[in-house]
Amino acid sequence: MQFKFTKWHGLGNDFVIVNGFSETIDDFQAAAIEVCDRHLGIGADGLVLVLPSATADFKMRIFNSDGSEAEMCGNVTRCVARYVYETGLTANTRITIETEAGLIIPELVLEQGELKTVKVDMGEPRLQRKDIPLLGAAEDQAVNIPLTVENERFLVTCVSMGNPHCVIFVDDVDLVDLAAIGPKIETHELFPRKTNVEFVQIRDQARLRMRVWERGAGITLACGTGACATLAAAVLNSKAGRQAVIELDGGELFVEWSSKDNHIYMSGPATEVFRGEFLKKPARC
Repeated sequence: MQFKFTKWHGLGNDFVIVNGFSETIDDFQAAAIEVCDRHLGIGADGLVLVLPSATADFKMRIFNSDGSEAEMCGNVTRCVARYVYETGLTANTRITIETEAGLIIPELVLEQGELKTVKVDMGEPRLQRKDIPLLGAAEDQAVNIPLTVENERFLVTCVSMGNPHCVIFVDDVDLVDLAAIGPKIETHELFPRKTNVEFVQIRDQARLRMRVWERGAGITLACGTGACATLAAAVLNSKAGRQAVIELDGGELFVEWSSKDNHIYMSGPATEVFRGEFLKKPARC
């Protein structure tokens, strides 16, 4: 296994991006596990393939560090948008990307030729249990419902942004033992396809503090779809307005739930770290 790559991050949520137009990987799942290993590989939260699409400008496939495939990721969408633009794969600043969660539209916002931010149309939040997915009455929403994990009771709000999220409001996110409780909620029987888990502290109506346990990756410094789900959950629980800054461990995202089209828009940075060539590891003696 040998291919060229570029390493990017969105607020510390880091990815290895591979140009699928010119590079070949036979086994994406196995490659993700090797590549994302922070001691024996490059180190990343995920491996991302940029591929041709019959329905959009590009297709994006995302593989978590455990080899599982993710439907969508907001942070990597910003990174991929900047990557395809700056490497000359497209001259468009508004780009359509096919994902397992549907069509996503990022836009590079430039000022005097310099990138100011990357804004992504994340589409409509999906709130019915059948669309998250979540066990229970298919058409119902799950807003402020009880969830018990090993005799500990949480009130959760569940949202899909193309991938499942379980949002929990707390008084102080820094007091949450995320490494201990995150995987237990991720794999709870209520979630047939597992779930991402966000613990959220309300600063005020326009500023929220969030920490995340990502499905298939564990604790990460940021999660774009999680930030979008967090705002949706806060609005549904009357804890925030329809625009807010989401504070993550890696930095801040600006998120808006538009009342015009019901879409959620996320804006934030995308940063390239380095480029290189990954070589298949030699067999151990």
